[in-house]
Amino acid sequence: MIYTVTFNPSLDYIVSMNGFEMGMTNRTTGEQIFPGGKGINVSIVLSNLGIKNTALGFTAGFTGEQIEKEIQKMGLLTDFIRVEKGISRINVKLKDYDGTEINGMGPEIDSTCVAKLYEKLEKLEAGDILVLAGSIPKCLPDSIYSDILERLQNKGVLFVVDATKDLLLNVLQYQPFLIKPNNHELGEIFDVTLNTRESVVPYAKKLQEKGAKNVLVSMAGEGAVLVDEAGGVHMLAAPKGNLINAVGAGDSMVAGFVAGWTEKKDYAYAFRMGISAGSASAFSEMLATKEEIEQVFNQLG
Repeated sequence: MIYTVTFNPSLDYIVSMNGFEMGMTNRTTGEQIFPGGKGINVSIVLSNLGIKNTALGFTAGFTGEQIEKEIQKMGLLTDFIRVEKGISRINVKLKDYDGTEINGMGPEIDSTCVAKLYEKLEKLEAGDILVLAGSIPKCLPDSIYSDILERLQNKGVLFVVDATKDLLLNVLQYQPFLIKPNNHELGEIFDVTLNTRESVVPYAKKLQEKGAKNVLVSMAGEGAVLVDEAGGVHMLAAPKGNLINAVGAGDSMVAGFVAGWTEKKDYAYAFRMGISAGSASAFSEMLATKEEIEQVFNQLG
């Protein structure tokens, strides 16, 4: 079974408007509401690809109830922990105004709730895949990702981590199966600028030396690079298409890779599935469907 964890899920309120003026009343011309959060995005794309998985995390208040309802309407399995204080966050995204967003804080997650998450994770078995994705709320310790991997390190669980800087670096000692920085995040770790696929490779290998088994680096319009645990280096240019919505593209890449590896246990195939899923979501208003991912995959030749 595949499990995803989203520590701070959201309702994403996406609005369109004809111009935006500070200090004035602005009226929308279009509105959409989606459940948000990197782990949730991974779960949705996995489900779209027919891969059974369970979404874990924390929800609170009426917004938390709506997040769960929206996810369950999509046919996903959920096992969220209800938090007493606060509400799950609402993120406001101004679609046509320079990518401006206003992100909420989320609820206060106490040690009792964290203990409940640990109880659920202790039930994972050898061969299960655990996806930890995204930032964490300020109420949780910075060590939460590495704490989880430390607790589960001898259970044979495969860890997938999509996080930045210290959250990512602190888990490497537990040999995660897959990490997915983008080229800017990778460059920030080593204080370098990485603009080409070739330039990414030696730094991805440095993360392998620190413990990561497979390093998947997304590069937006430049495509992606995978350095796999068998020593293989895979590179693909970005598929051709019209960029419509980059939100969730990286999460889709993670889902595509996990789905591909689950299907064939082949890194080259998993990599192609990853870049196909990431690109298909970027070319769509919504997270990519199976048909959209297959269409991009077939374009890769």
